[in-house]
Amino acid sequence: MKELNPPIVRNEQQRITELFQKNVVPSYGRFELVLDRGMGSYLWDVNGRRYLDFSSGIAVCCLGHASPDITQALTEQSQKLIHVSNLYYTEPQGRLAQELVKLTGPGKVFFSNSGAEANEGMYKVARKFGNDEGRFEIITALNSFHGRTLASIAATGQEKVKKGFGPATPGFKHVPYNDLNAVRDAISPATVAVMIECVQGESGITPAMPEYLFGLRKLCDEKRLLLMLDEVQGSYFRTGKFGSYQRILEGVPGGEEFLPDVVSWAKSIAGGFPMGGFWVRAPYADLLSAGTHGTTFGGTPLGCAVGLKVLEVVRRDRLDENARNLGAYIKERLENLVQKYPTVLKEIRGFGFLIGMEIAPNIPAFSKSDKTAAIQFVNRLHEAGLMTVPAGPQVARILPALNLKKSEADEGLQIIEQVVASLAS
Repeated sequence: MKELNPPIVRNEQQRITELFQKNVVPSYGRFELVLDRGMGSYLWDVNGRRYLDFSSGIAVCCLGHASPDITQALTEQSQKLIHVSNLYYTEPQGRLAQELVKLTGPGKVFFSNSGAEANEGMYKVARKFGNDEGRFEIITALNSFHGRTLASIAATGQEKVKKGFGPATPGFKHVPYNDLNAVRDAISPATVAVMIECVQGESGITPAMPEYLFGLRKLCDEKRLLLMLDEVQGSYFRTGKFGSYQRILEGVPGGEEFLPDVVSWAKSIAGGFPMGGFWVRAPYADLLSAGTHGTTFGGTPLGCAVGLKVLEVVRRDRLDENARNLGAYIKERLENLVQKYPTVLKEIRGFGFLIGMEIAPNIPAFSKSDKTAAIQFVNRLHEAGLMTVPAGPQVARILPALNLKKSEADEGLQIIEQVVASLAS
């Protein structure tokens, strides 16, 4: 009987894969894994194989998988109210907005379903701000990623996401990242805002320079432009501070006073429950008056109860400190691997639990495939039992749950070194 188990397992994986092939729109390039369950920082596939998860659903599952705290919040709130629409007031939404205002600055919050929808709200804030003067143009950065709605792919500074969806939504202009002069030169009478990611995530984990952020704030003040930050991936304590811009400016003179005009969030905001939102600074917080913006599922009592629980657990367990300290340890260990295996790893970027491993060019083992180095590297990590995700063609991202343990970090680092060493041989 034991000899029959492997083909039975393989058939189960094949069965689920075929369900997708026959019934699901093929808009994702999926890895050849069929996942079944998770617990903490571990996942199991349908074959029963365990993986250490250093991706957390692309920075979403900030409390890990099957979190008992999230389960508790879902259970308790679902027994009271799940959804009533935004025609009515509910306490969880008001309380979560209050907490986010405290973490950001004086202003107000709108809740959405996703990061792309949160960014859509930011575009509307900008257009409402400039409408009376006929200003509508938003300057964004090359290599940025802001989502996959039509406006968001127009905002995104990567041609690959635009292909096949023209003509592009008008009103966006792209300039090099971390280049203040390029922004200044791009400003026209139609410009109303500048929008950037403080850490460009999808294109390779590239942080903004402090002087760039300060310069943008000053320039936007001079030109009466809104400074809008896409913090969908980099926020929620992933860098060791609530906002990635707060971490970048930490200890820099004037950093504590820095404040953007609009900020978007999603990913970790509810630990895996689908949710997003954006904050608008006090002078502009009422631009979107009644009837100008809305969503059916944004800010439900259920989602906001989970969002409140996420913040409670982060504070209770000091997960911001864990991301900061354990992230620094992981980065240092990875930088040692760069020194040891320079033909495989080129550079380590980021901070906290937002780390990018740039893969060296021309690795012989990758030459036989037309897949990017990042995908091939991630596939080898999967085969070795570690989950990570690509960030552009040459970078693999490390985005673990905020409650990752030291022993789990060491386990993941050991797997990474094994894979790197095998590629160097």
